[in-house]
Amino acid sequence: MIDEKAQDLGRLIGQTEEYKALKRASERLREDADCQRLLTDMEKLAGEIEAMARTGKEPTPAQTEQYDKAVQSIQVNPVYQQMAVAQANFEKLMSKVNARIYEGIQKGAASPIITLG
Repeated sequence: MIDEKAQDLGRLIGQTEEYKALKRASERLREDADCQRLLTDMEKLAGEIEAMARTGKEPTPAQTEQYDKAVQSIQVNPVYQQMAVAQANFEKLMSKVNARIYEGIQKGAASPIITLG
C-alpha cells in the first residue's frame, strides 16, 4: 500500500508546474555551451582550492580572485539564474510536501486505530 501511495505522490509531483519548470531549466542548462564552460571552470578552480586546503595551504590571492570572478560569471548567466529559480521553487514545493507527510506521520502515530487504506 505505501509503495502505491508513494508512486502516486511521485506521479503527482511530476505533473506540477514546479517540476516541469525545473526539468526545462535543467535541459536548457545542459544544452547551453557557455554555461557549461563557466560551470566547468568554476568547478575546476574550486577543486584546486579544495586540494590546497587539504594540504594545509592557502590559495593565492590570484586564485581567490579567479574563483570569485568565475562565481560571479555563472551567477549573472541568465540560463543559470533560471535554473536556480526553478530549483528554489521545486525545493519549496518539496518542503511543503515533506511537512504534510510529517503531519500525517504524527497523526498516524497518535491514532490507536490501524488503517491501511
